[in-house]
Amino acid sequence: MSRLCATLTLGAALGCAVLCAQAEPGTSHLDRVLASHSLRVCIWPDYYSITYRDPKTRVLSGIDVDLAKELAADLGPQVQVQFIDSSFAQLVDDVTHDRCDIAMFAVGITPERVQVLRFTQPYLKSDIYGITTRSNRRIKTWSDIDQPGVVVAVAKGTYHETVMAQKLRQASLVATATPFAREQEVESGRADIFMTDYPYSLRMLATTDWARLVKPPGTYHLTPYAYAMQPGDRRWFERVEQFMSTVKRDGRLMGVARRHHLEPIVDLN
Repeated sequence: MSRLCATLTLGAALGCAVLCAQAEPGTSHLDRVLASHSLRVCIWPDYYSITYRDPKTRVLSGIDVDLAKELAADLGPQVQVQFIDSSFAQLVDDVTHDRCDIAMFAVGITPERVQVLRFTQPYLKSDIYGITTRSNRRIKTWSDIDQPGVVVAVAKGTYHETVMAQKLRQASLVATATPFAREQEVESGRADIFMTDYPYSLRMLATTDWARLVKPPGTYHLTPYAYAMQPGDRRWFERVEQFMSTVKRDGRLMGVARRHHLEPIVDLN
């Protein structure tokens, strides 16, 4: 059973073991990549510090943009990256229907996703953070969130939706269609706070003048992030795992993480 399976609940680990044991298909994604000299990488282009497309310049930047290029170079001097726009709502369909060879946008490893996707070893790990407005008087500290009358927004399809549905007892939960809608709910006052992760909180603080960060006093719900692929393609999985182990060991992972201010959440294990 893989290192990933060992970190999950028993039920999720069993599902992971089933996926890992599936027969390898006749043609691997590795063969397709090497033959076409093209590595198709699914990204979410609104993920600040991860895979972010600047709205003005249209240039992509982030840790996984850099690491996708490193992976391509590692596969061969002629291999080029083809970035394909995706999202957390589209993730499973895009990967399982072969729109990309790999999803590289800090995909949170959840029991639900493990049932249908195959994950690499984690390389980042983030807790949950809250973003409210500077003018909000109801939310001062983390303990103010789960209170009667408080409205908490999350983006539909993210792991925050599942976690907060389980955690909240008194506050109301609203799942919006997009992260931007989640932000608009809070900025307009229709919601008091929205839940996000460390990278996206950096975006809010760097690009708005109204956002205020609310941190948990201790560990709230740590989620490991990894890359996702179709299950069953053992050769491709093992080749990417080799790359992941190498960039952790040779300092490339920490180097690109530092470049994008993500060193506090790097997982080198």
